[in-house]
Amino acid sequence: MSSAAALLTSLKLELAYFSGHAWLKRRGAGVILRFERIRQRQAGRFQPRLSNEVTPGFLDRTIRALKRWKYDIVSIDEVCRRAVTLASRRRFVCLTFDGMYKDLVASAYPVLSRHRVPFTVYLPTAFPDGIGEAWWLALEQVIAKERRISLMMGRSEMHFNISTVAEKHQLFDFLSGWMRALEPADLSAAIKDLCTRYAVDLAALSRKASLDWRDLAALAADPRATIGGATVNFPVLSNMKDAAALREMTMGKAVMEAALRRDAKHFAYPFGERKTWQRKHMAMVEEAGFVSAVSTIPGVIEPAGHTPLLALPRITWDGKLRSLRAMRVVLAGAGSV
Repeated sequence: MSSAAALLTSLKLELAYFSGHAWLKRRGAGVILRFERIRQRQAGRFQPRLSNEVTPGFLDRTIRALKRWKYDIVSIDEVCRRAVTLASRRRFVCLTFDGMYKDLVASAYPVLSRHRVPFTVYLPTAFPDGIGEAWWLALEQVIAKERRISLMMGRSEMHFNISTVAEKHQLFDFLSGWMRALEPADLSAAIKDLCTRYAVDLAALSRKASLDWRDLAALAADPRATIGGATVNFPVLSNMKDAAALREMTMGKAVMEAALRRDAKHFAYPFGERKTWQRKHMAMVEEAGFVSAVSTIPGVIEPAGHTPLLALPRITWDGKLRSLRAMRVVLAGAGSV
């Protein structure tokens, strides 16, 4: 979300809060909140993924506010139960984290543990195995340090001048969109070519940012933690053949269960947006042995079976919005980010 769009969204949500619109239009039984990266604010003007980051302080304020607003903070198992029963008088919130980042243990877990609240982590297993490719981080690093870059796009070599911060943001959006549309093998080749040209160590960068199995074992030892699956390599499922997509799900589940010695019942579609998975993938999730699957499509959980367990919506909190009033409107189902 651009700065202008974030400001406009914030103003709309604030207006909804003060107008009372949120309370008149309250919908659903509760929501699943999605967080990606929890860490302190970083220096630097070029931060293309800032909207995916929340500070530990804001996470703490959020949990305190949820308790003050009388929300039930529940596990993903409890979400599944409430999604198929009649609505409770109290609304619920489920806290979920797309969990490859080591910041989860360093910055988020101390807050969650202090508040003694349940939470869910969705894990692509290639990253704790040390072989995952965080291509989006490598792309950011290349663009951040160069003023001009070249790369192969299809059969053509393309050149881009990126001397200003605005040009860097524009190119990051363009190239990340292009890369996400590639088949997994082509995506891996493209990012490795770019990293080779500009001396970025993709493997080292990915390992440094990622949780390892020791981190995850520590999380799994907490009875309030649920560890869910998110494939092996975190690919865009829509770009894969059906057999390969199913294999990503089943192998990720098997690896995680073997490593952590506990059942993996819940799944997150990688990236989770509308174009990244299809209805057929819901059947694959069930075939792989999961009982629920979350997307990043915003929405509320409707009770009495009206929200499919294999297509649960999640509200991704934009890290540029720091207003708890805005969050309260979103949690009421009267707005979105």
